[in-house]
Amino acid sequence: MGVSRLMDLLADSREVIRNDGLLLLQQLTKSNAAIQKIVAFENAFERLLDIITEEGSSDGGIVVEDCLLLLLNLLKNNSSNQNFFKEGSYIQRMKPWFEVGDDNSGWSAQKVTNLHLMLQLVRVMVSPVNSPGASASCQKSMYQCGLLQQLCTILMATGVPADILTETINTVSEVIRGSQVNQDYFASVNAPSNPPRPAIVVLLMSMVNERQPFVLRCAVLYCFQCFLYKNQKGQGEIVATLLPSTIDANSISAGQLLCGGLFSADSLSNWCAAVALAHALQDNLTQKEQLLRVQLATSLGKPPVSLLQQCTNILSQGSKVQTRVGLLMLLCTWISNCPIAVTHFLHNQENVPFLTAQISENLGEDERLVQGLCALLLGICIYYNDNSLENYTKEKLKQLIEKRIGKENFVEKLGFITKHELYSRAAQKPQPVFPSPEQMLFDHEFTKLVKELEGMITKAVHKSSEEEKKEEEVKKTLEQHDNIVTQYKELIREQDAQIQELKEQMSSMSSQNEQLQTTVTQQLSQIQQHKDQYNILKLKLGKDNQSQSNSQGDASQVNGLQTEELTQLREEVEELRKQHTLLQTQLSDKDALISTLRSETSQTAEGSAASDNTELLKELEVLRSQIQSQSAEINQMKTERQELLRRADAASSDAVGGSDGSSDAAKMAELDSRLTAQMTETEKVKEEAKRLSESRAELEQQLASANSTVAILQTEKAKLQTEVQESKKEQDDLLMLLADQDQKINSLKQRLKALGETVDDEDDLDARDQTDDDDEEEDEDEDEE
Repeated sequence: MGVSRLMDLLADSREVIRNDGLLLLQQLTKSNAAIQKIVAFENAFERLLDIITEEGSSDGGIVVEDCLLLLLNLLKNNSSNQNFFKEGSYIQRMKPWFEVGDDNSGWSAQKVTNLHLMLQLVRVMVSPVNSPGASASCQKSMYQCGLLQQLCTILMATGVPADILTETINTVSEVIRGSQVNQDYFASVNAPSNPPRPAIVVLLMSMVNERQPFVLRCAVLYCFQCFLYKNQKGQGEIVATLLPSTIDANSISAGQLLCGGLFSADSLSNWCAAVALAHALQDNLTQKEQLLRVQLATSLGKPPVSLLQQCTNILSQGSKVQTRVGLLMLLCTWISNCPIAVTHFLHNQENVPFLTAQISENLGEDERLVQGLCALLLGICIYYNDNSLENYTKEKLKQLIEKRIGKENFVEKLGFITKHELYSRAAQKPQPVFPSPEQMLFDHEFTKLVKELEGMITKAVHKSSEEEKKEEEVKKTLEQHDNIVTQYKELIREQDAQIQELKEQMSSMSSQNEQLQTTVTQQLSQIQQHKDQYNILKLKLGKDNQSQSNSQGDASQVNGLQTEELTQLREEVEELRKQHTLLQTQLSDKDALISTLRSETSQTAEGSAASDNTELLKELEVLRSQIQSQSAEINQMKTERQELLRRADAASSDAVGGSDGSSDAAKMAELDSRLTAQMTETEKVKEEAKRLSESRAELEQQLASANSTVAILQTEKAKLQTEVQESKKEQDDLLMLLADQDQKINSLKQRLKALGETVDDEDDLDARDQTDDDDEEEDEDEDEE
């Protein structure tokens, strides 16, 4: 409980006790992760931030400095406390610390110290040594709460002390490093100048200006590197300022500043510009190829040369070691993993002899690093060579090394890079920190490239041509296999999509099939009703025919009945025609769907319908028999109508034979005309029935053509039924498991009862509930009485 008691001192009203408590906690939390966690979880962050606010934030005194030192002890290299700080929304409370006014002159030493510690606190939360996920989360929070925007305001403000400006640049660098959103915001920041210039351009102007402090130039280089880290969009924007189509003569761009620094007389500017340009090409093949288009005008009257050629020209002129190291790092980064750039480099006939001469000479200690970098550049030309130049193929370059340098000597010179004392220092962390400008030789990202390429180049130099051919064959085979696997994956995805689509279509077709079955059932019931009505009419007509033999008036009654019957038959035929049209429309829609299904499923579902054809054919046969029975009934109705007509003719002839005189002849003529009209109508009805029978035959052919599609649907139906059976089986298994569980629970209850423990059974609980209900009812009855 000692730490808890000490934390209580921070809330003491006596400032002396509180301040000494802060100093004691500072000493206890140094390099002790256990105490750091205890202090943090004793609400230390809340209390310390409150004290800083009460004391005036950055304008406060020594107490603020002590609180900031304690916060640094708690957060530095302690991921648990950092996460607790972020989750507690304490990052948002840091924003007011960095609010500065327009007049920034005359800062006190204490304010500079406080603000310096506050910036370090921000850097601790987003340090590159933290886990990428934790840093990314803190970067997001700093952008969302406006902390990054506040830091950029300090960056562009006037009158800020140099060391605070330098530390602010370093802080902004790590807040935007690897965060696309923060990098995009930083690219949009403009300096308050007339006309406004991007903050990146203003910072690069400081970097290539030799009159600026060394630490400030290093900070700007680090900021530029962090802006381009994993930012292909930013890399493209920087390289685009160098391309001929985008150069604006009226304004200064980042690309112009980098080229100016690359070829200035100041070796430090050369090195910084070369490293900055290398970061614009890092892991970006597209920009490496784009940079090959850059042309430079060296002097009046001479043709322009490429940027790649100008870099090699400066190398051959024997400039300072720092300049040559920077240019060699740029060239190595540029042509690595870019066969087109290697071809451009080898196309200049002077480059390879210059590199072999540099490597083979025995020079002093200062030149060893240059020799190692030249060996690395030549090795990259071998490893990433596509053999497009006959004079400089992989095999010829290796033969040249063996004759002019020697393989062992080449590998030894290549090892000079990693053996250099400044190499390991640069490999430790991304920020370029150097005691003096002369020691500024290596870049952190370049050390990773050397580590990656050194072993591969050594193997490539010692490898024979037969081994290289075998490796190329293996690579081609692997690429072919990868392509085949990719094709199969795409095919499987397409087939899955098609199967899903077919399942949906199958479900819709099933619903349509059910609707058609319902329609057929309704038609059958209507046919039965028509049959019953027809039988009733036939009985009535039979009775009327018996009465026709008695008198002439009976004949007219028969004709009247026949006319009514024909009218009714005509109405029935019209109704059947409408039903036939409806059925034909439904079947045509189904036929269209079946034709589309047949075209889509011809590739994936071929051969899958053979097993269930018999059953579906039986169903279709039933439908066909139903249609045939309907046709037979129509034919029967036609024959019965003919019989009725025949009877009517016989009755009319009898009536005419038994009459005398002119009145009988007139009646006879009238009957003949009526019979002629009725016969004409009967012939029309016959033709209509014949046309309906032909349409019925066509519908049967259409139903026969649908057999294959119905078979496919039946197959899918069977699959779905098997899935339903499997799910039922799983439910039965679950029920069995539940039953076993109930038996185990009952047995355990019995054992507990045997041991004398009280166990509430469900029956007991139900009985208690029933008893309580009865008591309540009795109480209610008493109240009512």
